[in-house]
Amino acid sequence: MMHLNLFLFGCGHHRAAWRHPDSAVEQLGDIRYYERLAQTAERGKLDAVFFADGQSTGNVADGSYWFLEPLTAMAAMSRATDRIGFISTVSSTFFTPFHAARMMASLDHISNGRMGWNVVTSMFDVEARNHGYEAMPAHAERYRRAEEFVDAVIKLWDSWQTDALVMDRAGHYADPDKVVPINHHGEFFLVDGPLNVPRPPQGHPVLFQAGASDQGRALAAKCAEAIYAVAYDLPAAQDYYRDIKRRVQATGRGVDVPIMPGLVTYVASTEAEALAKQRELDELLPAAASLRQLSTYVGQDCSGWELDAPVPALPSLDAFTGPKGRFATILRIIETEQPTVRQLLGRLAAGGGHCTMVGTPESIADRMELWFHHEGADGFNLMPPSLPAGIEDFVDQVVPELQRRGLFRTEYEGSTLRDHLGLTRPE
Repeated sequence: MMHLNLFLFGCGHHRAAWRHPDSAVEQLGDIRYYERLAQTAERGKLDAVFFADGQSTGNVADGSYWFLEPLTAMAAMSRATDRIGFISTVSSTFFTPFHAARMMASLDHISNGRMGWNVVTSMFDVEARNHGYEAMPAHAERYRRAEEFVDAVIKLWDSWQTDALVMDRAGHYADPDKVVPINHHGEFFLVDGPLNVPRPPQGHPVLFQAGASDQGRALAAKCAEAIYAVAYDLPAAQDYYRDIKRRVQATGRGVDVPIMPGLVTYVASTEAEALAKQRELDELLPAAASLRQLSTYVGQDCSGWELDAPVPALPSLDAFTGPKGRFATILRIIETEQPTVRQLLGRLAAGGGHCTMVGTPESIADRMELWFHHEGADGFNLMPPSLPAGIEDFVDQVVPELQRRGLFRTEYEGSTLRDHLGLTRPE
């Protein structure tokens, strides 16, 4: 079966979604908003809700995407649901292993085994300067730290054996022989342990990873139990999918790690209506600010570009001297979709380099099925351009079509996130 996660992000993944008259921008600090979104995702039988996280504000004038701290919010959301999983970003750069292990273990107990953690290294100096660093550590150092971080967290969860709690009123609360120090003394962390929370219901909350660099892929192959990915089209998705599957197999872990690229969808009963939804959000973008941002992406002044005209000619990828990853995606969008300038700004404002599908439930299910059956994806990390409408449209229209085709569950078969993802419980 296909795996589907809902990636929650403010009022939606389109940068102008908060400006829409039907947005929930006034509710971003209200936990009931997030609880309703999780309940909608659970109604659709999705595997999990995913929260990214950031350690700085970004451009507050352009809509704040951070309001409630994700781990705190997930504690409440788990109490408003029964089956759906919850996954949050955990920064190995700014957290300590003991802190992360304790919070995730507690949340796994609170949710009865529905937690996952997406390990990231963080990347921006503006975040570093909120945590005592002058600047971010070098890329290679961040990944060495991340690998050691994961190792120490797992050791802490394993410091309690599953049957350590005996609760014998005439004897021990816990068997001291089954709660042991880990004595981790590494390059970055000193952690004696044991953890002060008993072993999580899942053994380990599920470990997600999303690195695209060579070091990120190596860490994913070695540690990850599920992977988030970025892919604009099926060939790009296949390249990443096949590389990661090969790397996982080479580790000898003997597991099949599900890979879930991000997916932005505009869904309606006709393609014309879906395109109208996309254009409605695109037209809410502040043009001057969006063109300034595009200028930084393409290395030239775009302020005079006409919004509803074709995109002017850009240099080839080989001739471009700036960051090539995003520029390559922009060139692919232009070549494949032949957008106007306004449409290009909208594509970059909603998911950036992630795949975008616009159309009817049937046409979107067709493309998802194509990726699923041709080594492009084991499922998708859904990135609704607007919330709550975007996930309601998907759950009410696309999920039934996937179920009709036998591609997605009609009921949950288990109660934990590991059950949903087909993962075994580590002993």
